[in-house]
Order: sequence, then structure tokens, then C-alpha cells
Amino acid sequence: MKPRAVVFAYHNVGVRCLQVLLARGVDVALVVTHEDSPTEHIWFGSVASVAAEHGIDVITPADPKAPEVFEAVNALAPDFIFSFYYRHMLPVDLLATARRGAYNMHGSLLPKYRGRVPTNWAVLNGETETGATLHEMAAKPDAGAIVAQTPVPILPDDTASQVFDKTTVAAEQTLWRVLPALIAGEAPHLPNDLATGSYFGGRKPEDGRIDWTQPAQNVYNLIRAVAPPYPGAFTDLGGERFIVARARLVPEGGLPGVSAETVRTLSHLPAGLAVADNALFGVCGDRRVIAIRELRRQPRAGSADPADGERVVSPAEFGRITQSTRHS
Repeated sequence: MKPRAVVFAYHNVGVRCLQVLLARGVDVALVVTHEDSPTEHIWFGSVASVAAEHGIDVITPADPKAPEVFEAVNALAPDFIFSFYYRHMLPVDLLATARRGAYNMHGSLLPKYRGRVPTNWAVLNGETETGATLHEMAAKPDAGAIVAQTPVPILPDDTASQVFDKTTVAAEQTLWRVLPALIAGEAPHLPNDLATGSYFGGRKPEDGRIDWTQPAQNVYNLIRAVAPPYPGAFTDLGGERFIVARARLVPEGGLPGVSAETVRTLSHLPAGLAVADNALFGVCGDRRVIAIRELRRQPRAGSADPADGERVVSPAEFGRITQSTRHS
């Protein structure tokens, strides 16, 4: 008899892991997901669409603690409850309705980076490795026994989006690998030692403000951690906001198209944005330089002029903006 599951899921990890359950023959009786927010840039796959393609009932409650959610899940008497990038903690009484266990897929190598947006935090903190962890759900977030993990590298120039793509594949591989043992009741349940780990909260767009007086590696990590499709690292100048969408940390010897002489010249400038050799740069507090490959100008607040929409700014245009700012 097929094991029955209720799945709470969202985002690309939710899509891929739901597909793994279906491919492994799990009877997914109900999918609980989120309504897409009209204020959020939706750049990821739809769990609801995958469920609809397979004729699975879908609900989108605002709060999983609502009595009707408990009643719907309890009535199905699931063997398992799975949470794949669902954005709310599930209450303990709901978890207890799963006769054989409730499991969550988390985007880090637990016990490191428990909590919210672990991929972004890992890139921001300059980590060289992260991964995906399937673990038992408990009252505390990301605190239950570890069932399986798959590591992925974070390369020096990886953005959080690129790392998230790797983590999505790692989540799929982790679930595919361990699911037969989990169904058979033979999966390991290893200690999740919270004392050796870390917990991080959510991030807001305002957290992307660049402090150019920081060391260049710290600034570059921030740019990578929140690069589009995330809100982006930004700097304000003359009442306008500029998003650093793509960048590269410049070694002392320069890069192709960026000479060592240019780097030396820039290193004597004040911390902040600068134009040299018809290119944009960020000069940091340790005198190191970041080459800015794409700078976006944010719309002016309250402007109805279509010309004020977000757009890429050339080095020449930025130079004119800075000159105008100095003389205003």
C-alpha cells in the first residue's frame, strides 16, 4: 500500500521535492501552499501548478494554525507530513497527525544556519559550502533529528541565486536518495546538535544598503548575497537609489579590461562609487576595488513618468549624475 502524505510546499524546492514524492509512488493526498503575493517578484516555479497537473487538492490558508487546516489534515490520516520551503512553522498538534513522522527540507547543512533565508546568509558570511538537510520537524525551527544531507560548494563569485539553484538540486537528490529508507522505516535519525550550530532571522530589502567603508570582501559578499532576483545591494546618491546588480571583486593585479594601474588610481579615491576608463567601480574601506558590471537606477519615489522606471545606468550617465549632484 502506498504511503499517504500531506505536503506543505512553496518555491522551486517545493516543486522539485513534490515531484520526487510523486515519482517514488507516494500518495500525496493534499498540498498546502501560499497564494503568490502581488508585491513579490515571482521568479520561481509553482507548487500549485504541479499539484493541479496531478489532480491533487490544494489549499492556501493564510495561517497553518487555523483549525480548518488541522481538521483537513487530520481527516486524511497521513503517514507523513512534509514541508518543502513552506514559509510558516507548523504547530506541534498538526505534526502529530502524521503517523510515521513529519519532515522538513532545509537549505543548509544543519545545525548551521537554522532559521530564515539560509542561502543568503551563507553567501553574506563568506561560507564556501552549504547544502540541503532533510530533518524531523519539532517545536523549535530546524531542530529535529537529521535524516540526510547533501553538501554543495559556494564558489567565490557565486550569487545567492546561483547557490540556491545548487541547493534546489541538492534537496531533490537528498529526498530521492533517502525516501525509500524513510518509507521502509530504516532511515537514520542523527542528533542535531544545536549548540554547535547557528540561527539567523529574516532579511529585509533595507538590509542591502552598502557601507563602502567596509572591507571589499564584505561588500562583495553583500552584493552576491542579495543580487537579483533578490532586491539587490544598493547605495544612495543625491536622493536617488542605485542597485549594484552585477559586480566582481578586483584582485590587486587587475582583471581583463581593468589594469593594475587603474586599480592603484582608484585605491586613492574616497570610499564609494567612481568612474574610471569608462567603467564603474566601487572603492572600499580597505582601498580594494569592486568592478561594477551592472548598475541600476531605481525609480524616483512617487514619479509617474515612465522614464523614471528602473533601468541600467552607463558609466557616462553615472558620471553626469554625480557632476549634477556636486553642483546642486
